Amino acid sequence: MVNLFRSFFKSSLALPLMALFVLLMFNAFFVDDFFKIEVMENGNLYGRPVDILYRASSLIILSLGMTFVIATGGIDISVGAVVAISSATCCVLLGGDISGIPAHPFFVAILCSLGVGILAGIWNGTLVAKFKIQAMVATLILMTAGRGIAQLMTDGQIITVYYKPFAYIGGNIPGVMLPTAMLIAIVMVALVIFIDRKTSIGLMIQSVGINATAARYAGIKVTAVLFAVYIFSGFCAGCAGLIEGSLIRAADANNAGLNMEMDAILAVTLGGTLMVGGRYYIGGTIIGAITIQTLTTTMYAVGVSSDRLPAVKAIVILMIIVIQSEKFKQMYQDFKAKRLNHDAHKEAENA
Repeated sequence: MVNLFRSFFKSSLALPLMALFVLLMFNAFFVDDFFKIEVMENGNLYGRPVDILYRASSLIILSLGMTFVIATGGIDISVGAVVAISSATCCVLLGGDISGIPAHPFFVAILCSLGVGILAGIWNGTLVAKFKIQAMVATLILMTAGRGIAQLMTDGQIITVYYKPFAYIGGNIPGVMLPTAMLIAIVMVALVIFIDRKTSIGLMIQSVGINATAARYAGIKVTAVLFAVYIFSGFCAGCAGLIEGSLIRAADANNAGLNMEMDAILAVTLGGTLMVGGRYYIGGTIIGAITIQTLTTTMYAVGVSSDRLPAVKAIVILMIIVIQSEKFKQMYQDFKAKRLNHDAHKEAENA
């Protein structure tokens, strides 16, 4: 049993699972009927746990792309703006006709929305992989300009979409108990796990993150790997944009994807993936995203306003950075060594 606990605490899942457990226990004591789940008249599930998983779906998808980017030693802070552009693209193509008749075919709007995300990834990948611009600076360009692009697309207006099937993406398909967003997230997780387990892409990503120069000498096309991870991150942002737009059935260039890049980075780091790159943990990222959404739901449940929520998340980020720092790890190892020596001396004295 002791060895089992030691193995757990050494696992990358220990930190996100413990954080999630603490949040759930807090909700169990201080939030009424937190774990209550009901089946509505239309057959859909309802309750805070379902709502957390539902709301976390787009964040999980966004965090999967961010995981690969951070694993290469990079970062993509433009994904929130790409979510806004993707959402605006779909809504503009469908149109705001109150009759519910779309201006363009639904599948065309979806493909264009995803395509915009891919184009954003190509832009970021070109700057980072081809022109060797630092990832923070390269993605900052699109982060800054992205919402302006979305505003231009929507002409500064909130475009409401009355086409009913559009609501199915962020809601429920008739006759299906689980929300569509959760099903999309499950498919994306399965895709990433397949890439990680059944192909060599995961190993190449880790190699580039650990030492790009050594990876290049080993025959890995570092530029292609970097290019691919930013394209995948853009694709994930495009998927999240569809979900976010469908949730409110409108294009809101100001608020769609707002601060989601920070939540995605927090979910990835909480899941055990280090910002310096290298080994990544898909399971940790998923749990981290659920934990962040649980934190958000908890704060709203206890009356914390949305403008104060970033301060709470900032404290969480600070704690994670400190815990993951080499200095903290060294201090912890020194403390353990001193404790073992103290116990050994005490046993020797007693003998």
